[in-house]
Amino acid sequence: MEPNLLYWKSQGQSFVSRLKIWFNLLDPTSLLCSDVEIQKAHARVGRGGKLNEKDGNALNLSLSSVHADSGAVLPLVFRPPAFLPVSAPVVVASFLPHSSVKAALFWQFLLQSYSAGFNYTNRNSSTEQGKKTSLKQLVLIAGTVSYAACAGALPQIFINRLGVRTKPVQNFFRFILPVPLSAALAFFNVFTVRSEESETGIQVFDSNGNLVGISKAAGEKAVRETALSRAALFGTTAAVPSLLVSLLQRTRLFQRNSLLVAPLRHISVAFVLGLMIPVSFSLFPQLGMIKKENVEEELQAAAVDGQLFYHRGL
Repeated sequence: MEPNLLYWKSQGQSFVSRLKIWFNLLDPTSLLCSDVEIQKAHARVGRGGKLNEKDGNALNLSLSSVHADSGAVLPLVFRPPAFLPVSAPVVVASFLPHSSVKAALFWQFLLQSYSAGFNYTNRNSSTEQGKKTSLKQLVLIAGTVSYAACAGALPQIFINRLGVRTKPVQNFFRFILPVPLSAALAFFNVFTVRSEESETGIQVFDSNGNLVGISKAAGEKAVRETALSRAALFGTTAAVPSLLVSLLQRTRLFQRNSLLVAPLRHISVAFVLGLMIPVSFSLFPQLGMIKKENVEEELQAAAVDGQLFYHRGL
């Protein structure tokens, strides 16, 4: 088992502990480190033993920049610390009340493309070592992005096609419908991009970190948990700013100064997204656990303490 996974097993089994870890790992200054520095940090962590303060910094750098299965350095824009800086402008623009379908499609395409790239890069790749991305997987990713982008632009399509002019109906399509739609599309993006894990299975380990086999049941659980965490992230990011703005619009200040509404919405979307990223990453353990009775029969004998472990991915 990779040293990064061993750390998650020992330190990341409660929500609060995972949240503390992710607040450290999402530090964007780690993006300034070179690949050589990251590889040295990962090698330092791999030596094991008691970690001092310098080793602790190396551990954070390794956890935030190295894939837990392959041990390879993650591409810069798809590392967890880059998620907020890269996605925030795109998410804010995607939630804007657009005037045309083309603009809505453009920003949704960017958002779904980045989400698909992040989901695929941070997947569980334990059964894919040394393999190149298949044509089937590339087509699946392209189809996911295209379908999700079109679905994400549906509120604007409805407004334009139906010629909606009344304010209450416009508000429904612009601010209420995007909440469940954003959550559903985030779930769909993860579920389809990482569907291969459910089909072929992922590696599972016993409580001592020994590899015991490949489990489709664990793959399904890993994908489902990650999809739910991403749905919580984007669903909450869509819901809270809309609720906040609708409440503040009833105050005298915002009734007199309607120009304050737009910047407030943009700032609140970015703020809620920034708060929800570590929360959503912490909802489920990175080193997930599956009960003995839920895995394949041939693996149950290896679960001597009644459970097996797997890398959930991100």
